[in-house]
Amino acid sequence: MKGVYEKYAELLVRYSLELKKGERLLIASTYLSEPLVREVFRAALKAGAHPETWITLNGIGRALYDEGSPEQLQYTSPLYQYAVEHFEAVLTIRAPFNVRELQTVDPEKKKTASMADAPVRKIFRERAASGGLKWTLCEFPTSSQAQECGLGTREYEEFVFSACFLDRDDPQGKWREIHDSQERVVAVLNGRGTVRFKGRDTDISFSTKGRKWINSDGKHNMPSGEVYTSPIETSVNGFVRFSFPGIYLGQEIENVRLNVRDGLVTAWEAAKGKALLDSILEIPGANRFGEAAIGMNRGIDRFTRNMLFDEKMAGTIHMALGSSYAETGGRNESAIHWDLLADMREGGEIYADGEIIYRDGEFLF
Repeated sequence: MKGVYEKYAELLVRYSLELKKGERLLIASTYLSEPLVREVFRAALKAGAHPETWITLNGIGRALYDEGSPEQLQYTSPLYQYAVEHFEAVLTIRAPFNVRELQTVDPEKKKTASMADAPVRKIFRERAASGGLKWTLCEFPTSSQAQECGLGTREYEEFVFSACFLDRDDPQGKWREIHDSQERVVAVLNGRGTVRFKGRDTDISFSTKGRKWINSDGKHNMPSGEVYTSPIETSVNGFVRFSFPGIYLGQEIENVRLNVRDGLVTAWEAAKGKALLDSILEIPGANRFGEAAIGMNRGIDRFTRNMLFDEKMAGTIHMALGSSYAETGGRNESAIHWDLLADMREGGEIYADGEIIYRDGEFLF
């Protein structure tokens, strides 16, 4: 019987990345994920690919913010840039030592570093949109993450494995089923031109005419389970309250409320973290929405303060301030892409071209 990390690696290499002979793969992570990195390396070799590893040590990220000069904060790794420009695939395995390590870092330093990486992220998005770069983001369960969502380490491992359907005999088959189910939703939404999210303290609408809804079925994120698009940048109007905390570089911003007019955020509030929210909205392009999405993964049954999981939770919607996804037709550019999440399970509704298609976390078709 295959071990769970061998199954995980095969899912990532064969299903998510569809790695082919001769392709170059960068595996980026921390040393905590060694069991998964090793199995991914082996699976990539079996596929005939050329895997490379980029492993981070504990405390490196915080040291840069504490000791780095402004010039060093603005430095972009030429090694990573080369991989983004030339490799065929990138796998990022998140395995943090301390999810709150950067919580007390000066927001201006975070802003400086984020903006410095913007050109490389643009290349990444453009190559991904054209099909030249395959990428996947996944999670290796660590004690730090378990503590963050109030679970024991073993419980958190089981949660991660369940969300990825690694507890099934055929995880790849399950993800193909999810693809088919979500494809029905995408087909409906791609046939409509306007969308409205309505719920408690929320009534926000936008146009998707000429844009494309994407079926996120475990290719780029593992786990996944959402459908998403980029609204026409100037079409977003209304107000929205994000009922779950927004997490930005390890720091929480609670009860974010935004007023939007003709695509621009014109007023904002937060019960906690208002100064950081102010700083984020000063970043060029961060005062417009680059994404609107609907979570559909029923294997994710709790809020974990980890957006890789939380934004996929069935019964939620999320919208992202900042950069758009080129594959949807989006045009907004920014140094950030910051997802904000709202619960739709009690009184939430979604309308498409004026017709209600979703109520209380469930599609009506």
